[in-house]
Amino acid sequence: MSDEGGRRLARPRGRTPAERRDLRAQSEDLAEALDAAARLLEARPRSEDEVRRRLLRLGYPPELVEAAVGRLLALGYLDDVAFARSWVESRDRARPRGEHALRRELGLKGVDRAVVDSVLGERRGDAADGGGSPDADEVAAERLLSKRLSAIAREQDPRRRLQRAYALLARGGFSPDVCASVARRVLEASAAAADGEGAGHPDR
Repeated sequence: MSDEGGRRLARPRGRTPAERRDLRAQSEDLAEALDAAARLLEARPRSEDEVRRRLLRLGYPPELVEAAVGRLLALGYLDDVAFARSWVESRDRARPRGEHALRRELGLKGVDRAVVDSVLGERRGDAADGGGSPDADEVAAERLLSKRLSAIAREQDPRRRLQRAYALLARGGFSPDVCASVARRVLEASAAAADGEGAGHPDR
């Protein structure tokens, strides 16, 4: 855009983040806060506490935030039990973690300890009923180690191989007992399978 003399005119500047935050701090519009929360939930599932903290961080007044959270709870868009179940199922499927790590992660998301206890209790029951395993963490640990087994198996020293497997599981939040038993069991099964393949080929 230019004036009559051909000089460029500055475009109107948008509001700065601080200015937008100040406007939100004066807002009494529940629909506006609900829209902001909906955008947060579109990105990924969130716990009740996560949504509350994010809205407060955006600058909305506490009473408006509580009204928005209450409305979302009433509509079923916020549900910490469903959120915790989804989080645990996603971890078990894609990035297995031990119960200790899952507790820590859900705690950081602001999920109530009673809800965490209930959901992890369901997880233990699902593993026992569905897979014949008495320990959900062992199922998850085996899945995690299986994902990384090819890299660990390249270690020639059996003792170092066991140490690497143990360390991987420990970083995943599994208990020392689970780390030790699963690392030993999976590596022994892998070695036995490799020996069996080699026995079928006399030239090896």
